[in-house]
Amino acid sequence: MTRPNLRLSAISAVVLAATLIACAAPPSRTDRGAQAASSGSSAQASGSKRIVAAITGDLPVLNNKVIRATLAYSAPGGAEVEDLITDGLVDLDDQGVLHAKLAEAVPSTENGLWRVLPDGRMETTWKIRENARWHDGNPVTTDDLLFTMMVVRDRDIPLFRDTTYELIEKVEASDARTITATWNQPYIQADLLFSRDLGLPLPKHILEAPYREDKVAFSGIPYWNSEFIGAGPFRVKSFSLGTSVTLAAFDNYVLGRPKIDEIEVRFIPDTGTLLANVFSGVVEATMGRGISLEQALQSKELWPAGQPLMGPNSWIVIFPQFLDPTPTAVGDVRFRKALMYALDRQQMVDTIQAGLIPVAHAFLNPKDPDFPAIQNDAVRYDYDPRQAARLIEEMGQTRAADGLYRDASGQRLTAEIWTSGGLDIQVKSMFSTADQWKQAGVDAEPIIVAPQRWNDREYVAKFPAFRMNRQPNSLTNLKSLQTAQTPLPTNNYVGQNYSRYMNPEFDALIDRYFTTIPKAERTRALGDVVRHMTDQLTLMGLYYDVQPALVANRISGVTPETSGWNAHLWEIR
Repeated sequence: MTRPNLRLSAISAVVLAATLIACAAPPSRTDRGAQAASSGSSAQASGSKRIVAAITGDLPVLNNKVIRATLAYSAPGGAEVEDLITDGLVDLDDQGVLHAKLAEAVPSTENGLWRVLPDGRMETTWKIRENARWHDGNPVTTDDLLFTMMVVRDRDIPLFRDTTYELIEKVEASDARTITATWNQPYIQADLLFSRDLGLPLPKHILEAPYREDKVAFSGIPYWNSEFIGAGPFRVKSFSLGTSVTLAAFDNYVLGRPKIDEIEVRFIPDTGTLLANVFSGVVEATMGRGISLEQALQSKELWPAGQPLMGPNSWIVIFPQFLDPTPTAVGDVRFRKALMYALDRQQMVDTIQAGLIPVAHAFLNPKDPDFPAIQNDAVRYDYDPRQAARLIEEMGQTRAADGLYRDASGQRLTAEIWTSGGLDIQVKSMFSTADQWKQAGVDAEPIIVAPQRWNDREYVAKFPAFRMNRQPNSLTNLKSLQTAQTPLPTNNYVGQNYSRYMNPEFDALIDRYFTTIPKAERTRALGDVVRHMTDQLTLMGLYYDVQPALVANRISGVTPETSGWNAHLWEIR
């Protein structure tokens, strides 16, 4: 049995611009400062390969899971920066193939590191490369991995948790470099353990003390920004809250010292300001989401020193509120279906996305290898105003003289739709959606939530009717839609199941997909997931998206499909 090929090409585009950040570290602690300073000395001396990049996110910390817990969302560029300063045992290349990073090999049945036991359980084994080092010079060992498992399975720190860990029976280290996980059932992504998807390794020698001393304050310690220590190709040299982070090449990187010496990553939330910096030559690369497709296309004429790179990534989606919605009609699937029929999504694609992006009839990106097999499982909602009217009237609503629907008591059918103002495409899509819903007789009220309120997890979790997001649509992200990922008071409103749709049947369908080894059966399970999502409209997809990056011509090795797995090989011409 080979490892199931479940990686999507869409996810690989996520980190496209991450390629552009080479980096350095700022160990504030005196006991590791000397080593880190020595590590960056050669980069300081040459100074010949330095670039300035920019992101639209204002990163408070450098760990994407901690960012989500701090801001209640993933900051643009956060994942891209993290990808360069951290490494897992394995990572994805630009084709969605797993490669060994800190580990000597990717577990597979062929090399004997992935074993399916007669009783249905599994074992996956990793051996850490002998020269794997943290940025402070300490070796990466199985003690770090065992500590990582302790943290990610700790229910007192929900921000690191993933329901996948419930499938792990035990994790044991046979020596300082060899570790084996025993799974209590089949799981097709078992080889992603200790990776960006399932828990990047944490340095025990740095984090164990603060973890044991105060779990509540654990996510707020300086380690997560100015004192960050990872094992990736670049280390943090300096961190200026609200301004920038400077990263430098890590001389002792496990796969060889990066070719770029240093990159300053500036935080520029306003895309207009960011573009002005790019076109003037101050910034040579953008990273992460933020630049719109329209802006990327315009850059072809306005920026001869560089070019836009575009790879498929994410989708624009509406989350309906399932927990105490206002109005209650949101909980009626007929209303949600009516609203979908009321949207001319192709027109939105033509006007907002220059006609280059497909309408999203299903969660999965069309470039994913599994898409052809499941596309017919998706319930389609092509533009049909008459069908929308029929469903709303079936609910007892009557269209009044002003064109808006009212119930028997004369109450207007009103619904708010929220989004944050951070991304231009979210705002444009929200207003277009609201306009079309009003034309269909629903008094839709578009609301741009201020950044301060968007950071309030409880407030945002309780949006009354609809929330619009640009959201990842990789198969790994399916697990974020399960009940366990619902933002609730019991988990301090941490979780990405923003619809707060909690359905045991749906949870079981997702679990069946992730635990089915035979390809044909697994594909049927995925089709059942897609059918449930689109029939019940647990998510209301508009269209797919790209993540443009602007890259100076003198920077080589960057492609739209890269995931940062070979960042140490990127070069300046």
